[in-house]
Amino acid sequence: MKKSTIWMLVLVMLFAFAGLLSLQVQYVFSLLKTRSEQFNETVKKSLTQVARNLEIDESRRFLEEDIRRGTAPEFTYSTPGTLRGLGEISTQEQISVQIDDQSISYQIQLEKFSRPPFNPLGANKRTSGNSIESTSKDLLEDYKNRYRYNQALLHEVIVNMLATSNLTPIEERIDFKKLNIYLKTEFKNNGLELPFVFTVINKDEKVVYQSGALQRQPKASDVLTTVLFPNDPPSRLNYLKVYFPGKSSYIFGSIVTFLIPSVIFSLLLLVTFTFTIYIVFRQKKLSEMKNDFINNMTHELKTPVSTISLAAQMLKDSDITKSPDVFRHISGVINDETKRLGFLVEKVLQMSLFERQKAALKLKEIDANDLLANIANTFVLKVEKYGGSMDIDLQAIDSTIYADEMHITNVMFNLMDNAVKYRRPEVPLELMARTWNENGKLMISIEDNGIGIKKEYQKKVFDRFFRVPTGNVHDVKGFGLGLAYVRKIMEDHNGSIRAESGNNNVGTKFIITLPLIKS
Repeated sequence: MKKSTIWMLVLVMLFAFAGLLSLQVQYVFSLLKTRSEQFNETVKKSLTQVARNLEIDESRRFLEEDIRRGTAPEFTYSTPGTLRGLGEISTQEQISVQIDDQSISYQIQLEKFSRPPFNPLGANKRTSGNSIESTSKDLLEDYKNRYRYNQALLHEVIVNMLATSNLTPIEERIDFKKLNIYLKTEFKNNGLELPFVFTVINKDEKVVYQSGALQRQPKASDVLTTVLFPNDPPSRLNYLKVYFPGKSSYIFGSIVTFLIPSVIFSLLLLVTFTFTIYIVFRQKKLSEMKNDFINNMTHELKTPVSTISLAAQMLKDSDITKSPDVFRHISGVINDETKRLGFLVEKVLQMSLFERQKAALKLKEIDANDLLANIANTFVLKVEKYGGSMDIDLQAIDSTIYADEMHITNVMFNLMDNAVKYRRPEVPLELMARTWNENGKLMISIEDNGIGIKKEYQKKVFDRFFRVPTGNVHDVKGFGLGLAYVRKIMEDHNGSIRAESGNNNVGTKFIITLPLIKS
């Protein structure tokens, strides 16, 4: 797949994810706004009912006070009406009420009052005869008189309310404890069991009462207001303001059942998308490196094959067989090229090892000290060939491990061979192999004084096909598989390996960690 195609897919997926995320965010904000409006409407409905309850309480209080006074109002009335049968009255009345030197007239229309129940005691008082018609008239008259009295009584209360209620300070008109109970009851009836703070503001816009302290000044949009006694004159209106400190948490909590799964799935989608893109680019890079490896390997294989073929043809010449020196030289060339060919084949086999998830290991008990000593004794000749020296320091007291001897040997040879490859020609090679115990594990280190590895490459050297940019100096050939093979074998043995470099990136130290057999 071309890189441009991959980038196009990345852009399309990013656009789709951004669009999905944008829609979710818009939906969440829309849901929050809707829930906030529902909350405000519920509170306003409750406040309206509370204001209505306060009006009823005030009316009841005026009636109780008037009854306690026990004084009848002074009123006159005229009745230019007619009687309709024996049980109904149709009349229009003019009533004048005298209260505190003020005279207020009312004109009312009475229609179709049902006949009151028969009262024999009242009838005996009003008539000496036994006429049914006379008794009915007396009862109707008595009913009308009682109605006029009660009506005038109510009118007096209404006039008192109109004349004096709005002149009374709001703190005398309201019982704030009862107001608090009303608010709690109405909010609870409407499903709002939240702590709140209410404030009563008088006609002078001063705070008359506040139910509690506020930790911070609330926003104007968070304070809900209603008018107390809305029938008062506009210049004398009082207000009730309510603030819910936990409103935001309540509204947010109402959508959390949608928000949490939405966030989880969005994160899951983002992680999946990121991981997919990473895998695509990684596979493309590995594919390119593998192609380079195959091309390089093909070229490298041709060289020893052609050299061996040429040497074999030269051996057919009878003159060459008669010259021992030439014969030995050609034989040596064939031997060297055969080893080189075998090394290349080994690299191909190592690469095939990575295609499997885990190598087929033949595990057995091994003494790592003995194994490292044998490998070092074998390798010391190669080190001395380049004028170097090798030192062994076996400090591990417990060195028994459960491992594949062939693969562990290849790991040690790879690390020592790298030390020889990447030595500094002007400095004699110093190679040191060491073992010790640490935290219940076996530690093995291979250290040299070669060209070293820069810090930014110390982790990358274990990646397949990776080679340090300066790795080809001194004509060092390779395919970037040796250290990748080493790390894979260590991981298959439940161990690990890391690289360290000395000051000024001089010298390299590879440290291997392996579990002991007792672990």
